[in-house]
Amino acid sequence: MAQGSELAHIGLGANLADPVRQVRQGIRELGALPRSRLIRHSALYCTAPVGEPDQPDFVNAVAVVDTALSAGELLRELLALEARHGRVRSKPNAPRTLDLDLLLFGGQVISEPGLEVPHPRMHQRAFVLVPLVEVTPDALIPGHGSAADLVAQLVADQPVTRIHE
Repeated sequence: MAQGSELAHIGLGANLADPVRQVRQGIRELGALPRSRLIRHSALYCTAPVGEPDQPDFVNAVAVVDTALSAGELLRELLALEARHGRVRSKPNAPRTLDLDLLLFGGQVISEPGLEVPHPRMHQRAFVLVPLVEVTPDALIPGHGSAADLVAQLVADQPVTRIHE
């Protein structure tokens, strides 16, 4: 990790316009963010939609980026990347071409308008925790504990299937 930088964990998801391609391209583009470097990423996973079940399944992954951007700057870059992929925010849990969530930013807890870190629902979502534990087995979610312990409680009710490439 470079001096003055943080490790950021970013969740990726898509269920429209060739979601496997969207997530793969999103991972590549994370590696091109300013003052940032892609460290590693998980495999891709297929998961059922949450909240709005009448839509296609999602493809999900988690990437780890070493960044000198602030959390707010990183979030702005992620939103711009979503927009370049045609993301439209019509309603919560709607189908999407690419969704990028700032899950963790170092060990920081941030609560600002439009920015909550850790992501406020990540501890309840196997589709986030399974790939998170793959890339960072000892990940801790501030206020909730070990990601590995949390995912063990969720996977029976929230199946997550690895996509074999």
